[in-house]
Amino acid sequence: MASTFTCLDYHVVFSTKYRKPSIQEALRQELYQYLGGIVRAEHGCLREIGGMPDHLHLLVGIPPTIAVSDAIRVFKTNSSKWVNERGDQIGKFQWQPGFAAFTVSVSQREVVSQYVRNQQEHHRQRSFQEEFLGLLKRHQIEYDPKYVFEQEHVG
Repeated sequence: MASTFTCLDYHVVFSTKYRKPSIQEALRQELYQYLGGIVRAEHGCLREIGGMPDHLHLLVGIPPTIAVSDAIRVFKTNSSKWVNERGDQIGKFQWQPGFAAFTVSVSQREVVSQYVRNQQEHHRQRSFQEEFLGLLKRHQIEYDPKYVFEQEHVG
């Protein structure tokens, strides 16, 4: 019997490249299912997933044998490859570089799960940028605003 016991849940947030609304309704549920498969393949547990056309929230358990950044890199890389191989997207589907990840205690799991599940409601009142900066502030993460949101360069 193993003698290592962990419960490592994270609230993970990342957006599409330049926050373009690339996750349309026709893609959303299949993408969520595919991401669930990726998480399971990495021996994780997808507890909740939700989002908007320009970003995703995951409440995910990640095993102690994989670094959070490595797990999220696999989630993003494999899912964007899958979306692009489908061939039904207009243009190339990409995730932004980077992400935000916050630890979640068991006592707060249901609260975060509801938050992730109710993204449509949250975004009637605030933009993704407002939400993201609010999460960084709430978790006392210092940041330089010029590095938070990648801007598309035209010309």
